[in-house]
Amino acid sequence: MRKYLVVMPTLNERSSLPGLIESVLKHDGFHVLVVDDASTDGTPEAVRTIMSTTERVSLMERPSKLGLGTAYITGFKWGLQRGFRYFIEMDADGSHNPDALPWFVKEMEKGFGLVIGSRYMNETISVVGWDFRRLLLSKCGNIYASMILGLRLTDLTSGFRCYSVQALEALDLDRVHSTGYSFQIEMAYRVDAAGFTVHEMPIIFYERNYGSSKMSKRIVREAAVLPWRLRVERMFDALGRVVSRKKHAKEISG
Repeated sequence: MRKYLVVMPTLNERSSLPGLIESVLKHDGFHVLVVDDASTDGTPEAVRTIMSTTERVSLMERPSKLGLGTAYITGFKWGLQRGFRYFIEMDADGSHNPDALPWFVKEMEKGFGLVIGSRYMNETISVVGWDFRRLLLSKCGNIYASMILGLRLTDLTSGFRCYSVQALEALDLDRVHSTGYSFQIEMAYRVDAAGFTVHEMPIIFYERNYGSSKMSKRIVREAAVLPWRLRVERMFDALGRVVSRKKHAKEISG
């Protein structure tokens, strides 16, 4: 089995991507898959240049901006077909430190289905470069989603995380429809609901050095509505299981 796949969605990340990929490849066993959403700054060309020097980098090009969530789902499916063991989500803008990758693997070896790199563990805020308003929005958003979904996690929206192959294989990835940062909330919830343990480890998050944030009002609205949608879905799933058991018992009794 191949080892570890780092999936990086990109949209005009040429300035940061080559150095970041180089830093990832310093760690043995890691392969990088770039999922590019029609960048116009030469990002795909930069990736192809790197690919000419190593087999540990791959590129998927998509025709338009299709969203963060679909980029990761596409990357996960690609990796599942090729036998990778762990699947790491990682931003391509320099916000996530590649030196944490071996630490993710060390934690995953303890048997977790998902390890999230948390910015808010141990009652601290490990974020460099954000203003108070953005910190407040992120922190309150995480508390809000965790309470609604009943998940005792500090950073549901973190985009630096690692999944096991077993966890991804157990999920119906076609059922995941979130496209923005709410994708992170939905995936953590579905891994937990599938019976896998979701664990957190502390990381330091750095505000992007290049490009501009993809955050928008639509993404914030999606993240606000999603926990309630998942909670209602859980209620209907539970109701369906009860009805199915009663039907089965009735058929057995004659």
